Amino acid sequence: MTAAASPAPPVIVAEGIESRFGATVVHRDLHLTVNTGEIVALVGGSGSGKTTLLRHLMGLTSPQKGHVRLWGQPLNTGDFRAERALRQRFGVLFQFGALFSGLSVFDNVALPLRERGGLDAATVCRMVYAQLAHVGLSADVADKLPAALSGGMVKRVGLARALILDPPLLFLDEPTAGLDPVGAATFVALIGAIQARQSLTAIMVTHELDRLIALVDRVAVLADQRIVAIGTPQQVAQVPHPFIQAYFQATFGAEGVPVGRGALAVAGHGHQTRAAGQAASGETPAAFIPL
Repeated sequence: MTAAASPAPPVIVAEGIESRFGATVVHRDLHLTVNTGEIVALVGGSGSGKTTLLRHLMGLTSPQKGHVRLWGQPLNTGDFRAERALRQRFGVLFQFGALFSGLSVFDNVALPLRERGGLDAATVCRMVYAQLAHVGLSADVADKLPAALSGGMVKRVGLARALILDPPLLFLDEPTAGLDPVGAATFVALIGAIQARQSLTAIMVTHELDRLIALVDRVAVLADQRIVAIGTPQQVAQVPHPFIQAYFQATFGAEGVPVGRGALAVAGHGHQTRAAGQAASGETPAAFIPL
């Protein structure tokens, strides 16, 4: 009898996070785990600390207490080389693209390759044009400046830059912000296709869960200075927390949460995440309310 394969270790583990700005406590005893190959949406009210938490997870800032580990390796250790190598394993799509306004599309996408070094100009050129094609942009945009691009094109260029080093982990901050409904739907489909092709792990901050529901395996809700619930959208929607009930009612209305990626996986159709595997095997799904 063949032994079952051990589950892959978590990609992100945040434990006991406490964040403060002066006397204001943003996070207190916050815990979050993101498993290999899943897409987690981080939602919460304005000012709840979503972007602050994302910055901690990327190692841009350090919490006052607790720690963050990526693939088991701690962030912000002071070891420059180790941290640089770790940061090259993830990409970031910022809320409004964060393209350098004085650089062309080509140079924006090429920047991580040039910073890492070790590639000749011909290889960089080939990789940049290939990545632009992967995000649905034609070669003729390469010489344009960001000011000449539409909002959707800026998002695509930002995504191309985030993926140019072929990272296994992607952070996304409000990926559909500023896009019209058609543009948002197209961009969501693009992210889904890339995730399926590259088996990415992703965590994204969003106010627009309804636009991203088809992508999401699990939803983590940030309220009361911590993660108050995490699980598939359908599981989290049943948690009797006042903010959760108000949020899901305002987002999805009386029709309730539509079937998303996580629910399809639980039902045995498509992507199999750790949470889906737990549900299929009879284990308790990962939805909870901390006491």
